[in-house]
Amino acid sequence: MFVLARIIGGATKGNVSLAYSVMTDISDEKSRAKGMALIGVAFSIGFTIGPAVGAMFSRWGSTGWFAASALYALTLAFCNIIYFYIFFKETLPETKRRASVASGLSQAWELINPRSLFSFSPVKGLEKEERAKLIQLGRVYFIYLFLYSGLEFTLTFVTHHKHSYDSMAQGRMFSFLGLVMALMQGGYVRRVKNGSEKAMANKGLMMMIPAFILIGASETNWGLYTGLTFYALGSSMMVPCLTTLASCHGSESHKGTLLGIWRSLGALARAIGPIVTSIGFWSMGAEMCYIIGGLSMLAPLIMLQSC
Repeated sequence: MFVLARIIGGATKGNVSLAYSVMTDISDEKSRAKGMALIGVAFSIGFTIGPAVGAMFSRWGSTGWFAASALYALTLAFCNIIYFYIFFKETLPETKRRASVASGLSQAWELINPRSLFSFSPVKGLEKEERAKLIQLGRVYFIYLFLYSGLEFTLTFVTHHKHSYDSMAQGRMFSFLGLVMALMQGGYVRRVKNGSEKAMANKGLMMMIPAFILIGASETNWGLYTGLTFYALGSSMMVPCLTTLASCHGSESHKGTLLGIWRSLGALARAIGPIVTSIGFWSMGAEMCYIIGGLSMLAPLIMLQSC
């Protein structure tokens, strides 16, 4: 039942891709970074509140009412659907919408084939040099999320085995991460000037290197939370800035396709990263796994310079 629920949940992950596509439709190049950051702020606010509430429901579940958290999530999903149905307005013109649906049906294989995803072949009309930069940027995004998602996935392992965190302590930890991310994205990232996204992404990647090394090597809460602070600051910069850089390529008629491929690359990285990192975590231990993962962030950092 749990695996089935995760399959359904994974199949509905396109909502985030649509949010980025909608933001691209309603913003221009000058305000796009701010729009991407606002999506990150919304995500971070949920990341602040959600873990604490989830931990509370897990405590109730331990007393026998295991359906509490499921009913809570179900209620949120229904509220989301109702709100969306009442307030959301289509942002894509009808002519483009029809062409988009027809194109999506005819090019389904291209949109799920990893080779075409990494080459961005469904995005038409790109100059050779522009396509090369987009491909390089896609590789940076994939490698970053491959490393990030794997280390993020094992974060609960680290805190449980090295710091004896229970569900409430982990809930407070994730709430702290969400709060720092929300403040960073709402107060700083959304104000990034047009053309400064690459410099911001560089800063984010440089923060991720000491973040994971500190988290893996930490023996005290002070060391752990120092690493978590770097982690939250760095990750709050990366995805909005890289997504903004990618959205600057291609014509307006292909922005949806481009961002759909972009999110698919991220989903592929998030599918593989946790498996590989979990094997490394249980084979080598937290310290070695996180040191290798942190130092591996140098690879996307170096690759980003040529984008």
